[in-house]
Amino acid sequence: MSIIEIILLAVGLAMDAFAVSICKGLAVKELKPKHMLLAGLWFGGFQALMPLVGYFLGTGLKHLIESVDHWIAFVLLMMLGIGMIRSGLKPEDNDDTDDKFDVKSMLLMAIATSIDALAVGVTFAFLNVQIVPAISIIGVITFILSAIAVKLGNVFGKAFRGKAEIAGGIVLILIGIKILLEHLGFLG
Repeated sequence: MSIIEIILLAVGLAMDAFAVSICKGLAVKELKPKHMLLAGLWFGGFQALMPLVGYFLGTGLKHLIESVDHWIAFVLLMMLGIGMIRSGLKPEDNDDTDDKFDVKSMLLMAIATSIDALAVGVTFAFLNVQIVPAISIIGVITFILSAIAVKLGNVFGKAFRGKAEIAGGIVLILIGIKILLEHLGFLG
């Protein structure tokens, strides 16, 4: 994967955290820089950690499924992308708009928003991606977007949540299609 593809993938993966961060910002009555920092650290940290875990899981399984790795990457990215698009299209009946930034609340949200990054880490192992630069880019981009989203949520409200998830889903689907087409010989 090229650096541009990893950046696009990072933005796509960050959209769940971005959407949750908007909701956190919406719930905060008096926004402080620490709120933005905490969201960035929790979400960015887990978005970097989960692909690393997935990478090690994928590396252990690589010899078993190397001949179909491009199909696995394609299917995982398609499923993740479709799931994000569906989530973005759902009406927001039950928002989690609590204003808590405590360890329990943030840990649960960080894990929930980074499960898809675990699957991406598995595909990184099959694609021989250099994992340290990739997870660094994912973590930094998620940190920045989450911190900004808390501020946006505090200022603008819910308007961007669904659109962010839809955009992230589309990016993941396009990357999955590109990986498949490259491995099938349609792209150079």
